[in-house]
Order: sequence, then structure tokens, then C-alpha cells
Amino acid sequence: MPLFVKIEQGIVDKPTFDQSVPAHVAYVKELNENGHNARSGYWADLGGGMLLFEADSLEQAQEIVENDPLVKDGCVTYELHEWRIVVG
Repeated sequence: MPLFVKIEQGIVDKPTFDQSVPAHVAYVKELNENGHNARSGYWADLGGGMLLFEADSLEQAQEIVENDPLVKDGCVTYELHEWRIVVG
């Protein structure tokens, strides 16, 4: 399955953002249960974060991202890219 990355930047204050984090964590766990091998985290020094996951197509990846609670709740802007591994 192709790999995709959502690179995100927070656009709300931390208390508002933090309200959506538990739902985001549950969503990532659900993605893993459905075989998407998702990993989520944040940049230690920059703000913002990243979701790396597998999907069958760009269309499915877009649907996955649009259903992420951080996106649905308007907490982040994002870029979505297919990541093609060269070595590894």
C-alpha cells in the first residue's frame, strides 16, 4: 500500500487544540485496526505535526485526512503528500 503523509500546522490556541487530541488518538488507533499502519506525532521544536499512514489511493488518503478530528474540528491546516521510499 502507498504511504502518505499529512503535515499539519495548528491554527487554534492550545486549550482548544487539546480538546480534540483524545479523539485524534482514538482515530489513529482505529486507522491501525483497519490496516493503515498510522503513526502520529508533533515537532518538538517547531509546532505542528505529522501523520504518516498507508492508503490504497490518494482519494482514500484524502478521505482519511478529512475524517481526522484535528481537521474536522478546524484545529489544523495541512498538506497531504504521497511518500515514495527510495531506500529502506
